[in-house]
Amino acid sequence: MILAEGEIMKIPKKFFPIFLLGITSFITDLSSEMMMPLIPLFIVSLGGGGLVVGLAGGMGDSVASLLKVFSGYISDRVGKKKWLVMCGYTLSAFAKLIFPFAHSGYDVVGARVLERVGKGIRTAPRDALVAGYTEEGERGKGFGIHRAMDTLGAVMGSFLAFVFLWVFLMDMRDVFLIGAIISFFSIIPLYFVKEIKTEKIKSKLFEGVAGLSAELKKFILVASIFALGNFSYMFFILRASIEFEDGIATVVLLYILFNISYAIFCVPAGSLSDRIGRRNSLLVGYIAFAITCLLFSLSISKLSLIPLFAMYGLSFAFIETVERAFASDLCRRFERGTGLGAFHTSVGLCAFPASMIAGFLWEYSSYHATFLWGAGCSIVASLLLVSLVRE
Repeated sequence: MILAEGEIMKIPKKFFPIFLLGITSFITDLSSEMMMPLIPLFIVSLGGGGLVVGLAGGMGDSVASLLKVFSGYISDRVGKKKWLVMCGYTLSAFAKLIFPFAHSGYDVVGARVLERVGKGIRTAPRDALVAGYTEEGERGKGFGIHRAMDTLGAVMGSFLAFVFLWVFLMDMRDVFLIGAIISFFSIIPLYFVKEIKTEKIKSKLFEGVAGLSAELKKFILVASIFALGNFSYMFFILRASIEFEDGIATVVLLYILFNISYAIFCVPAGSLSDRIGRRNSLLVGYIAFAITCLLFSLSISKLSLIPLFAMYGLSFAFIETVERAFASDLCRRFERGTGLGAFHTSVGLCAFPASMIAGFLWEYSSYHATFLWGAGCSIVASLLLVSLVRE
């Protein structure tokens, strides 16, 4: 038996299973974020351009997203979630071992796709577990706790990347290898996570998706339109690198700031959505993202990047936390895996065109056009959220 809940973290006993899932996410993101801020810079160092960066940022998430609805459906079909979660985290850990040995931008794209496939397998059943451990009135807080721990790992990971690059003067490949090794430790806490058994659904996949509530379908439509403009973080990194040429460590520090802001606001965002409603809270996130993109599209100073990356983190905290809680609320308990899978798949499939459009605009027009596209999609999604979706 592991330590009592109160000895590990001062959180309510009912949230302890979410805490265990959070530890796994913490370690995984610590590993991932040692690599992620370096990937666009690594691709450029290997001779890749904006389109290859767009491929790396969007293709992996889109391919993985095709699996999310299937993994969610399978978890509902068999009435168990945990085994799929473990498979997903394990595959991602092995995929990360490819990054240190990449020799071209397209090698990086391939490794990124395989790593995201692991994410595609685990995400819907894991979110179904998080939703299953909480009541509706506290679900926003539950997702906020999980997202906060996930993002704390990201803060630590990107900070370690900075230390390895700036203090120890390591090569990016060495940082990738260390991150890959760390990722295998994320599997251990999952052994202590209690399975939630649900009624096995008997419908076929497409029947299950078709049977989802009308409100959930409208919400998925709105979230997908937003996702078309929610291009990869890699473009924010590239934007900062324009101002800090040959300053990889400084760019990583800005990425750390983004993750700190993200981590700080996750739980407040979730708790706020429990009090004032999911729609109102999500609207805050969408509008904050639109303003952030508009400001990034301007000719800005180095100093102004500090509040902009903090604002980027705030917007993501609201969007990532509240969207998941909102989608969970709109699902019936026995179809939560399928419903969350459909949500993640639709949103994720939009990641590929989002990043490809962003990459095309960046390479053949300018970074101004890339960020204006993101702002425009966010404004449209905000209007549709208010007019179409009810709680």
